[in-house]
Amino acid sequence: MDERGRLFAVGLGQDYPKALVSGLAARFPESDPTAWARCTIYVNSGRMLRRIRDEFDAGPPRLLPKLRLLSELSDAGDFPEIPQALKPLELKLDLAELLMSLIETNPELAPRSAVFDLAESLAALLDEMHGEGVGPEALAALDVGGFARHWEQGRAIVEAAFTYFGDSSDRLAGSEARRRLIVKALSERWKHSPPKGTILIAGSTGSRGATRMLMEAVARLPNGHVVLPGFDFDQPPAVWTALERGIPAEDHPQYRFRVLMDALELAPDEVIPWDKTPPMVPERNRLLSLALRPAPVTDQWRNEGRRLTELTEATAGMTLVEAPHQRAEAGAIALRLRKAVEDGQKAALISPDRMLTRRVTAALQRWEIEPDDSAGEPLHQAAPGRFLRHVAQLLETAPELPQLLVLLKHPITASSKEIRGPHLRWTRELELYLRGKGTSHPDAEKLRGFAEDQKVKDGRENWAEWLAGLLASVPRGKAGSLSDHVAHHLDLAERLATGFGGEDTGKLWTKDAGETAASAMQALRDAGDRGGAMTARDYTTLLHGHLSGFNVLDPVRPHPNVMIWGTLEARVGGADLVILAGLTDGTWPDLPAPDTWLNRPMRREAGLLSPERRIGLSAHDFQQAIAAREVMLTRPERDEEAETVPSRWLNRLTNLLGGLGPEGAEALSGMQARGQSWLRGASALEQPDVALPRAPRPSPCPPVAVRPRQLAVTRITQLIRDPYAVYARHILRLRKLNPLAPEPDARMRGIALHEIMEKFVVARETWHGDRDAARQCLSGIAREELARATPVLSMQALWHARLMAVADRIIDGEFARLEEGEPALTEDWGRLDLSDLDFTLIARPDRIDRLQGGGYAVYDYKSGQPPSKDMVLHFEKQLPLEAAMLEQDGFTALPKAPVEKLGYIAIGASGQDRPLDIDTQEGRLADVTLDGLRELITRYRDREQGYSSIRAAQLTNFAGDYDHLARYGEWDLTSEVERIMVGPEETS
Repeated sequence: MDERGRLFAVGLGQDYPKALVSGLAARFPESDPTAWARCTIYVNSGRMLRRIRDEFDAGPPRLLPKLRLLSELSDAGDFPEIPQALKPLELKLDLAELLMSLIETNPELAPRSAVFDLAESLAALLDEMHGEGVGPEALAALDVGGFARHWEQGRAIVEAAFTYFGDSSDRLAGSEARRRLIVKALSERWKHSPPKGTILIAGSTGSRGATRMLMEAVARLPNGHVVLPGFDFDQPPAVWTALERGIPAEDHPQYRFRVLMDALELAPDEVIPWDKTPPMVPERNRLLSLALRPAPVTDQWRNEGRRLTELTEATAGMTLVEAPHQRAEAGAIALRLRKAVEDGQKAALISPDRMLTRRVTAALQRWEIEPDDSAGEPLHQAAPGRFLRHVAQLLETAPELPQLLVLLKHPITASSKEIRGPHLRWTRELELYLRGKGTSHPDAEKLRGFAEDQKVKDGRENWAEWLAGLLASVPRGKAGSLSDHVAHHLDLAERLATGFGGEDTGKLWTKDAGETAASAMQALRDAGDRGGAMTARDYTTLLHGHLSGFNVLDPVRPHPNVMIWGTLEARVGGADLVILAGLTDGTWPDLPAPDTWLNRPMRREAGLLSPERRIGLSAHDFQQAIAAREVMLTRPERDEEAETVPSRWLNRLTNLLGGLGPEGAEALSGMQARGQSWLRGASALEQPDVALPRAPRPSPCPPVAVRPRQLAVTRITQLIRDPYAVYARHILRLRKLNPLAPEPDARMRGIALHEIMEKFVVARETWHGDRDAARQCLSGIAREELARATPVLSMQALWHARLMAVADRIIDGEFARLEEGEPALTEDWGRLDLSDLDFTLIARPDRIDRLQGGGYAVYDYKSGQPPSKDMVLHFEKQLPLEAAMLEQDGFTALPKAPVEKLGYIAIGASGQDRPLDIDTQEGRLADVTLDGLRELITRYRDREQGYSSIRAAQLTNFAGDYDHLARYGEWDLTSEVERIMVGPEETS
């Protein structure tokens, strides 16, 4: 083997797969067609392998070389003496078990919920250490005396992991460990017996230790070829020397090549061009080579910049989109891709920002274009993955109503033939039933209650019984092995997918997504009992991370000429148009992730990779991608939170162009002008074709015949303040659904306080005259009712504390009221027929007391601030109308007698009891209010009288139930109402 070796390279702007095959054809003699079959090509990625295969398929006819992935080296079976590597999941579970035992010994190390994330990061560190040839002795030699204590703990855990796997040498800790051993064995074998065929390494930069060792070994073979991608042949020797001198330039795109050349004792000018194909835009290559110089030598911009010409040609195919926000950026990209499809161009969007690529995918749906996303759809976001995650949550806790409905409505639930329709219909009925009951935690008993209450017997009662039995059978609360959790999980998932009366598992394991989900779950099943005993929450956490490591690819739906690539695939090439998107610092390049185990000085001293290595690799991907014939560069000026900082590479390019005199400034302006044109086009697409006028403030006038003939006293206040709400509720018959998960809000608190006061008054015999007994009784009733009202313990405690803070005031008030009379009626209905108006008024007073003198006192509980006297005169008619009903014999359970007292009882933390005057200047309050009601109802017996929206709002900081229906927001409270005649014309 040649100790110095040889390196070949494909330059920037050359189609790497095409150039690779062309270079091989030039080197293999036409007289020996079998030379192709004796060739083995190791490539860096699956997409690169497919592109190379496509080039061979394009002809001419020849024998195919063996195409292998570099990652498959660890799976090679011709080295039986080298132990097999643990699978990534097995390694993660073993490390998680180790970490769990350490955390149980010292809970301060980390929370239990972080175990699997820590195990994954520790596995990555072990993999890197094996790949770089760094053993535990290097960690032991680290001086951590000057660092915080947790860094010493981190080192100790890493050493413990090495010891843990060192005790069982039958399986290696990760694929990188086995790959390095195989590369060593191959190198030794090749020293004594070089391979007869050609060995070629394609597409790799040698950024990882084992891969770099293989590249060095192949480069020294007489028939070995290492073909570097994206080599900068325009970079001057001074820059290569600067990198060699050790200037911290690992973030430079060509740095990895410098390391490889040093190992092979080669100079930059000794790297041999692999193919003679010229680059697409050589002028741009020179421009980017200068722009991306290492920071310590950017002073060369002044010197070399003067000699940089043909800037117009370099930037003619470049477009710079500086979008005001991310939505505009995605719109401009989608529009450009749409134009590429129309022109027959092959276009590739390259970005590490997955949120941006999803926005672009969504924007392309306008034209029914589905891009070919190389990353696919993460399994945990695909339908089977979401379903499996929802089902796993059932193993952890009993479902709340929203969680149960999400699962029941999932497209995989009950997806067997001919049962999906009835299942969805019954699910809808169940939802309405549980909403109406205010049920937040539907258990088996409530589901059976639904079945019993159904008048229609179409099978739903059996369906509800099946669902109740299924939920009741879920094992919870016990720690178990991974295999136990997987078995319970799959059993429950398949039963739900089969559904009530189904015969198979429906869509759970079908199509690409289902098959991928089946593979993922099989991997968990194959892991056996690794990971030790885990709770259901541990299993749910593990499942989410495990499923997110799988991607679902659909080879049928995507458009063949619109692709979304990751940054690594930039070196694959082959696109007519390349869009580099999300060019903001922190996104591209991404900021180096913090290392949980070793800090920067510790990594450097141990001989591990620098965090800047990733930035250098991203820079190399950027340099290759921007060398395409036509390029669009995009970035948002703002994200969701603040202004963004342009990517350092884009910043360098624009700064360099701006400083290269008039030609550079003109070239930059041209790039920006082309970008603005796409932004204007995307903005134009956002504008409606026809500008719709704002909706008026509505005052609908329905026929008199459909207007309500009965209202509760509480609706009279609504008829005065917001007539439109009465129209929507009683004429359109629209009802607001109860929330799926009732929030512990002011309304819920008010209802609970009313229940507390009702039961407190009923129990008056137990505490009358005894303040301590009254306080104890009130507290006990409050605890029971608040627990019934909300399951949120913190709100129960808060509301109880607030009530007991004013308990003395409430008890004093009750003592005084009981001295004046006795409660005669609480929460019972009454009605008053106004026969001359064909109208009935109904009411359910909070409380009516029979006074000692024979008259009545009518009270209303208020959990908030009681209304003022003026508000009662003009808006709040409930108490006076209840008094009028009582005096008009509207409550059959009570004998007719005059009302002598009216008042509000404050039961909240704010406000005081507020009595009302029985008499006003116009007469008795009850009589005046009843006369006003007659006038109001008479007015609404006129077809011309409309139900105006928000006629007299008390508050505007809370939305009404029907404000959206009235299009509030398109008009405001200063707008004039517009009468709208609705319904058929009246007939005489």
